[in-house]
Amino acid sequence: MLSVMRNSWALLLGMMLLMLGNGIQGTLLGIRGKIEGFSTLEMSYVMAAYSVGFLLGSRFAPRMIQRVGHVRVFSALGSLISAVMILFPVAPDWIAWAAMRVLLGYCFAGVYISAESWLNASSTNETRGQALSAYMIVNMIGIVAAQVVMNLRDPGGFDLFIFSSILVSLAFTPILLSASRAPAFQEIKPMSIRALLHTSPLGCVGLFLLGALFSALFGMAAVWGAEVGLSVQNISIFIAAIYIGGLVLQYPVGWASDRWDRRAMILWMSVAGALATSAGLVLSWNMVVLSGLGFVAGGIANPLYSLLVAYANDYLEESEMAGASAGLLFIYGLGSIGGPMVTGWLMGRVGPSGFFVFIAIMFLAIAAYALWRMTRGRRRLFRRQLRTLAPGASPVAVEAAINRDKGQ
Repeated sequence: MLSVMRNSWALLLGMMLLMLGNGIQGTLLGIRGKIEGFSTLEMSYVMAAYSVGFLLGSRFAPRMIQRVGHVRVFSALGSLISAVMILFPVAPDWIAWAAMRVLLGYCFAGVYISAESWLNASSTNETRGQALSAYMIVNMIGIVAAQVVMNLRDPGGFDLFIFSSILVSLAFTPILLSASRAPAFQEIKPMSIRALLHTSPLGCVGLFLLGALFSALFGMAAVWGAEVGLSVQNISIFIAAIYIGGLVLQYPVGWASDRWDRRAMILWMSVAGALATSAGLVLSWNMVVLSGLGFVAGGIANPLYSLLVAYANDYLEESEMAGASAGLLFIYGLGSIGGPMVTGWLMGRVGPSGFFVFIAIMFLAIAAYALWRMTRGRRRLFRRQLRTLAPGASPVAVEAAINRDKGQ
C-alpha cells in the first residue's frame, strides 16, 4: 500500500478533493432547492439531470481523451466543473440548475474515466488491487467528509458553493503537476444491449432497477430531508450513514457471494433492503432510526452493484468482460435517469414518504425478478471472484479489476 501511495498520491489526493467538492454540491442542492421554493418534482428533474449528463459523458468522453489526451481533458472539464458549481446560487431557476447538472454529470464522467485509466496504467501487477481499493476508499472518504463540511456554513448563503468550487479547482493541481506520465488511452467498445440481455437477463434488469434505486436514494435524500424539516446536521448524518454502510458491508457481501449462490444473495439482500426501507414508513423519524435505515440501505445498494456485475460476468468470457461493462454501465445509467423523477412524482402524490416507497418498490422488483430467474434453472458457465466496484464504475475501473485478478 505504501508503494501505491508513493506512486499515485497525487491522483488519489486529487480525487478525494474532487469527491469532497462533489459531495457538498449534491447535498447542498437538495437543501437549497427547498430554500429557493422549488417543488419536489422540480428538484427531482434537477437531480436526474446529473445522470443524463453522466450517461452522455460515459459515451463521448473517451473519444475526447483519445483525441486530445488526459491532461487537456482534465484541465478543460475541471475548469467547467469549478465554474458551474459557483453558478448555482447566481441562477436560482430549476431549469437552469437542471442544465448545469447535465454539464456536471458529463464533466465528472470524463474526469472519472481519465483518473481510472491513469491509475490502472500506473499500477503494476502486484499493486493493481491495492490501487483500486485505495481509489474507492479515498472517494468514500471525500463524500463522507463533505457531509461534515456541510455544517460549517449556512446553506442559504454563497459560502458552501464557493468552497466546493475551490475544492474542485485544487483537486486538479496535484494531478496536473504530477511528474508521472499520462498513459495512452484505448477506448473500450461495448457489447450490444441485445447481446447483454441474452447473456445475463438478471444482470441487465437488476442493474437497470438498481440504477433507479441508487439515484433516488442518493439524489433525493437531501430533498426528502428538507421536505420533512430535518436540520442540515441531521440530513448530513443520514447521507453519511448511507455511504458508511456501503463501505462497511462491501467486503462481507463480497466474501459471502464468492461462496454462495449469487442469485440467492441478490434475492435475499433485496428483500432485506425492502424491509429496511419499508420500516421508514412506519417508524418515527428520529436520528437513530434514520441513521440505521441509511446504513442498511446504503450497505445493501452499494454491494448489490458489484454483485450484479459479478453475476453478469459469470456468463462471459474474459475477453468480453471489459466491453460488457460499458454496456452494463449504459443500462445502469438509463435506470438512474428515471429514479429521481419517479421519486419526486411519488413524493408529490403521497407526501415525503414516497421517498421510502419508491426505494422499497425497487428493492422488491429486483428480488421478484431474481426469484423468477431462479426458476429458469439456467447453468452458470463460469464462477468468477467478485470484484469490488463503486456503483456506476467506468469500464476502465472494471478492466483494472479484471487485469488485477488475471495478474496482467
